Amino acid sequence: MVAVLILFWLSVFGLAYIFVGYPLLIKTLAHFHPGPEPVVGAVRPFSVVIVGYNEAKNLTAKIESIFASTVAEHLVDLHVASDGSDDDTASLLDALADKRIVHHAFAERRGKAAVLNEVVPSCKTEIVILTDARQVLNAEALQRLLERFGDERVGVVSGELVLDDGEGVTSAGKGMGAYWRYEKMIRQAEARYKSVPGATGALYAMRKDLYQPIPEDSLLDDVAIPMRVVLQGYRCVFEGGALAFDAPSETALQESVRKRRTISGNVQVVQQCPAILSPSKNPIWMQFVSHKLARLGSPFLLLSVLICAWLLREDVLYFWALLLQLVFYVLAIVGWLLQAVGVKTGVLGVPLMFTSLNLTTGLAWIDILSGRYVVTWDRSDKA
Repeated sequence: MVAVLILFWLSVFGLAYIFVGYPLLIKTLAHFHPGPEPVVGAVRPFSVVIVGYNEAKNLTAKIESIFASTVAEHLVDLHVASDGSDDDTASLLDALADKRIVHHAFAERRGKAAVLNEVVPSCKTEIVILTDARQVLNAEALQRLLERFGDERVGVVSGELVLDDGEGVTSAGKGMGAYWRYEKMIRQAEARYKSVPGATGALYAMRKDLYQPIPEDSLLDDVAIPMRVVLQGYRCVFEGGALAFDAPSETALQESVRKRRTISGNVQVVQQCPAILSPSKNPIWMQFVSHKLARLGSPFLLLSVLICAWLLREDVLYFWALLLQLVFYVLAIVGWLLQAVGVKTGVLGVPLMFTSLNLTTGLAWIDILSGRYVVTWDRSDKA
């Protein structure tokens, strides 16, 4: 039983580091060893790129939010790249009749990475803002992104995704909102210390001359692109005033589809760019491994803690450890069942989403081990 005891505590410490220890560590480093203070620069001309598939119903509101920006007069070109769409995107853009809008209509659906590789080099300005079609932006979002490039050490600026978890949101949505606030706290600390290991896919900006084409089968442009910029010696920072508004996933299954793609995509980024794992080449090696990769082990650590507690249950300490785990998982199941019949129970959102996301991580291992990466996406897949 000594081996079981050791395995139990190693698994507990592993989980503690992943979900509590690393966030506390990065917050401590950010507090005692902060990076350079943010430099606010003058707003400069900029380009915007939107890539989407059958996003006509979202484009009007999105483009209106861009034109309503406090710095809209500095917008030189707005590129809308339609990745094999067969909806009314073309006629909608024609109706807007704005000379700044450039429509790239690709006949074949190849995925976001392939489209970005073609469209970004055609932008006319030094700063390119990448954003999705679904989320509208606050009026100051683009200005706040652009001002951060006053610091020549900054290569990428990530905006913030705001999820509405108010009235009418499901248990899964409530849990996702709590999880996103937790993620935001970590990203803010990472940015203050050195750099964020990735950006918010819904809204981020970069220096065009730092753009390096990414493999066309890339799942996560918002990690692959920023990390290549970091490897060039520049910072990826977080701008909390650049907001993109979205609704959280309505069900655990919806979130599972999106998260499974994200988790396997983080491993794919390393496979495509092994230098990310080199401490001598990647200045934020620790952050990437702790934030992006360590969570891949969480479902196995959770299973280990459960099995070990069962084997050690005759001791009162491990009996209670087993009981608390079982109660947590029962609450997750109850949350799922209530949600299935339309009952909103926000208090159960956290155990529901935590359990769901760890089950999803286990499923992502199937994609990782099989090398099965689906490049094209549905709207439900997008972050």
